[in-house]
Amino acid sequence: MILIETIEKLKEVLLRIKSNGKTIGFVPTMGALHEGHISLIKKAKSENQVVVLSIFVNPLQFDKPDDLEKYPRDLEKDLLMVEHCVDIVFAPAVQEIFPTSPTENYSFGGLETVMEGASRPGHFNGVATIVKRLFDFVQPNRAYFGEKDFQQLAIIRQLVEQTKSEVTIVSCPVIREPNGLAMSSRNQLLSFAKKNIASKVYGIINKSKALGTTSVKKINDFVFAEVKKLEPIKLDYFTIIDEITLKSVDSLDDATSVVACVAFTIGEVRLIDMIRFK
Repeated sequence: MILIETIEKLKEVLLRIKSNGKTIGFVPTMGALHEGHISLIKKAKSENQVVVLSIFVNPLQFDKPDDLEKYPRDLEKDLLMVEHCVDIVFAPAVQEIFPTSPTENYSFGGLETVMEGASRPGHFNGVATIVKRLFDFVQPNRAYFGEKDFQQLAIIRQLVEQTKSEVTIVSCPVIREPNGLAMSSRNQLLSFAKKNIASKVYGIINKSKALGTTSVKKINDFVFAEVKKLEPIKLDYFTIIDEITLKSVDSLDDATSVVACVAFTIGEVRLIDMIRFK
């Protein structure tokens, strides 16, 4: 494993790799690695000859300064976790990626204004900005993203299409803790007790699939009523959407592929999850 901290060195190393005709799989992360990230790395390793992992806490996608400050960081621990499963770790400083104030301004036809976009204005412009820059630096054959960040995945696909980037986006399923809680770097900020409470949201959404109804209103009513009983959880949103358009549906029969997305806070920690209805 090679640790690289500058764009110049990264491009130099990757040029040698590409000149030998090797394929590159890329896994962009913000560090605080967990088994969900490892699943992406394993998928990348199975489909490519070289795996590049980036670790960069992107300030542009945080709407609250205290959230950025509290985001878990432990580069030494992260490197130990991946030393035998990746070839290159790119861990640049903020000044390396943004030597001047970024000016990119992306639009994704409304995909960026719902759910996370409605709750966190500017978030997805920050995501698109860093992902496009990383794609330009690494120029991977394939890039790997988890479905937990479902809206982000849809926007990155749009980004690739808009910018005509020659990278294949590979989506990977949500990896969960034994209690059902979706793995997230932010889980590290939760106590054991709060993790167990947070896991109950997934349990409720799972139960809603067994209601035997196609009515989204009935599913919503059930989920909101059940989550309301969970203290100290506060539901930001729960929405059932068309997988392609991300538009809300009234019935599970309104689209071929339907997913539910949820965001909630427990204490000061905000978590998201998704579940596929069909």
